[in-house]
Amino acid sequence: MIRIFWIIQAALFYCLTLLAAKLPAALSGRLGAMVGFIISSTVPGRRKIVMGNMQGALPYLKGHPLWSPPSDNIAQLARENFDNLGRSLIEICRLYHGKGDELIAGIELRGREHYEAARGKDKGMICFSGHCGNWELMALTFSRLFGDGVVVAKPQKNPYFNRMVERMRMGYNSRVIYKKGALRGILTALKKGNLVGILADQAASPEDGVLVDVLGRKAWASTAPVLIARKSGAPLVPVFIHREGERHVITFYPEHTMSGDLTDEGVKKETQALSRFVDNFVVAHPTQWYWVHRRWKRAGEAVA
Repeated sequence: MIRIFWIIQAALFYCLTLLAAKLPAALSGRLGAMVGFIISSTVPGRRKIVMGNMQGALPYLKGHPLWSPPSDNIAQLARENFDNLGRSLIEICRLYHGKGDELIAGIELRGREHYEAARGKDKGMICFSGHCGNWELMALTFSRLFGDGVVVAKPQKNPYFNRMVERMRMGYNSRVIYKKGALRGILTALKKGNLVGILADQAASPEDGVLVDVLGRKAWASTAPVLIARKSGAPLVPVFIHREGERHVITFYPEHTMSGDLTDEGVKKETQALSRFVDNFVVAHPTQWYWVHRRWKRAGEAVA
């Protein structure tokens, strides 16, 4: 019975995304805003999570030098956050159905010299990022512009849906390494000179992470980027995508220089340093982060 449900689910996904992709590109923005409004209205639990997360982070955001939004009204910021999410979903529909070339062509790259410096080391490259802007667009752009790209992700529960997404990604020379047992595949990809994208801004388990400060509160963060960088010797470059009006901007930052401290405390300090890159993005672009996630679960105590 579950197999039939999965087939129907995958078929509906394909048909709905194809319909969205067929619409004129000029309508994508308005349709995306509508999708965001529908999500916000029909899933009130998620809207509550967004507003609660924003409210808890607001003291930190307002005290940060990068904070300069037109408004610090939580309800308005939440609406804009769902608007960005809806627009990103429509863009992903276009990407998955082969309509993404125009979108990718319009992306502005900043800090390319940092990318070139890291690639020049011939050790592959770890792209550290988070669920910021349209992160799926960034992943597919890397594969299209810079050669074979690899992203680390969780597989979908629906195997038919999972295979469909894999085939769509292959059209952009992008492939997925699934998290369970991913280390060997990641190290192999880096040895071949591939770019490996890791989104490490969601709550980790205590077994796989450390407690760090995230937007003014304690949260569990994955140590994987630090451990992989140390084991592989590959340069670790923070990179983020954000929306500016009708276009997207991808920014490469200078390679994160690892300390020689191999202790647990050293790993924690490096993980905290990487987390600050995500913090800075969220402060500068507060409506373009995935606030829907329960980032502070299993921790959440306030930071002085």
